[in-house]
Amino acid sequence: MGLSRDELAALLGTSFPPATMSLERTDLVPALWSGGRSGDNGEQEALELARRVAASDVSTETLDRLEHVVDELAIQYQVTPPAELLDSLRRHLAYGMHLVDARKTLDEHRRLLVVGGWLSLLAATVQIDLHRRAGARQWLATAASLAQHSGQDEIHAWCCETEAWHLLTDGHYRQAAELAQTAQSIAPRGSSAEIQATAQEGRAWARLGEAQDTYRALAEVERAVSVMARPDRPEHHYRYDPAKATAYVATTLAWVGDVAAERYARDVVAKLEHEVAAGRWPRRLASANIDLALALLLVGELDEACATAQIAILSGRLVPSNYWRALEVVRTVEARGLAEATDLREAYELMQRDESQT
Repeated sequence: MGLSRDELAALLGTSFPPATMSLERTDLVPALWSGGRSGDNGEQEALELARRVAASDVSTETLDRLEHVVDELAIQYQVTPPAELLDSLRRHLAYGMHLVDARKTLDEHRRLLVVGGWLSLLAATVQIDLHRRAGARQWLATAASLAQHSGQDEIHAWCCETEAWHLLTDGHYRQAAELAQTAQSIAPRGSSAEIQATAQEGRAWARLGEAQDTYRALAEVERAVSVMARPDRPEHHYRYDPAKATAYVATTLAWVGDVAAERYARDVVAKLEHEVAAGRWPRRLASANIDLALALLLVGELDEACATAQIAILSGRLVPSNYWRALEVVRTVEARGLAEATDLREAYELMQRDESQT
């Protein structure tokens, strides 16, 4: 069973408004843009010009362009350093604050809330990448509230899935599994949010050593993606890419201790190396190399495991929220007394130092 509404609110640090609350309410919206940064930016200038030449303060054209910005930022997520992307998100959220009290129709108001919800959700995701727990939960609370106000079950489900991932990275595996189930119950049927939440649930069960539930979740994801077409922009963080399922299988099988993880992980790395050469998925490749290293340790390929982990750690593409996965490989290598342990530990600590200086 998933979490109740009250349990969910406690986890996200928010209280949800009644379903009948009017969309004309704006008292929650200013919290969305607190902490935004000011400054000149060409995109914001273009948006403001479009707004000024329109008949209403918040025109359809302005909202269309804001919605396009949301998509572009979600696409840039995979290739943009988290801190840099967060700056861009803050600038666009600050521009959104400029529109909160502007004259607009009820539908324009709802669309503005939806834009704010997606931007807040992506900001929370980036904060998790940067391992900033408090900031991430504040953004998630805002995104969840805006999703409730605008009737956006998909954003609401993504909030739950994102917090499930956050809990998983912090080692709270059972809570992560429960929240991933809640996300599935909220998400529109067959949506990207539902599939991603199911995959997240499987990863949580794998960490708990619950093999039956792990394989059940993997099978559900496989059924869902088998009938999916690949999206036009598979880089979009909130549009599920069927190719991503194989990477999740590799991670999940490695965590549950299934030696089949090696085959999946090798396949993922081989495909991603071609993609990275074309400028796509660099962060996903770094994570895939960590999965491969774990899988190689399972089958006793120790030298290759160390070399693969070293590639991932030195790539500069692992984000702080994934450091713990690299550390697992380092500690396993150290526990086995391998000669490569010293070099691997030094590479890991250098990665941490470099991050603390940025």
